[in-house]
Amino acid sequence: MQDIIEGRNPVIEILKSGRDINKLLVANGAKEGAIKKIIGMAKDKGIVIQYVDRKKLDHVSEIGNHQGVIAYVAAHEYADMDTVLDEIEARGEKPFVLVLDEISDPHNLGSILRTADSSGVNLVIIPKRRAVGLTAAVAKTSAGAIEYVPVAKVTNIANTIEKLKERNIWVYGADMNGDSYFNTDLTGSIAIVMGSEGKGISRLVREKCDFIVSIPMGGNVTSLNASVAASILMYEVVRQKHGKK
Repeated sequence: MQDIIEGRNPVIEILKSGRDINKLLVANGAKEGAIKKIIGMAKDKGIVIQYVDRKKLDHVSEIGNHQGVIAYVAAHEYADMDTVLDEIEARGEKPFVLVLDEISDPHNLGSILRTADSSGVNLVIIPKRRAVGLTAAVAKTSAGAIEYVPVAKVTNIANTIEKLKERNIWVYGADMNGDSYFNTDLTGSIAIVMGSEGKGISRLVREKCDFIVSIPMGGNVTSLNASVAASILMYEVVRQKHGKK
């Protein structure tokens, strides 16, 4: 599955098409008219732009004719958060949302989407920056779940949490210093916030959460893989939802 578009005209056309773009790589010092046009269009759409050495573009290029610009396109269309939540509420259901704070490993994101599908998550939220998007590697690892789980990409996770709370959704952040999930009520309209593989959830995001929960660790290793930790908490929601306490 192709997830990069390279060359000035192809990138301009993909920008015009409205297709979701994860990020844009532009060669340092590129100032040609077409490049300026591409940068302007990308900024108007809020697309992440990274300025890199041409050697980086040469390494990424699949056809050897990138002309100073490469676009990473999403392997699947992103969802609109408010639209998805409106649809859930219209059905009379209580939202089950998963918020991912800077997950960078595509295999972790793909695995999380796979579990999200099987555990009934209604919406997954990821940030635009410092996180992996819906790439081909994510699509492959998700084993098809990318087609069924709505994924929204947002500019600011902390602000997004505030919006979820305005919709009467309780927000639970996962952190090793929180209260054990064994003793936490995870029923009702909820969002679970999972942090990055190395740093966990950021301080600001942690402060925005209503509750902080942890997964008790009994061995010598002090942390779990992000996708494993997310799976444990997602299925605890399933267990509680079905009354098996």
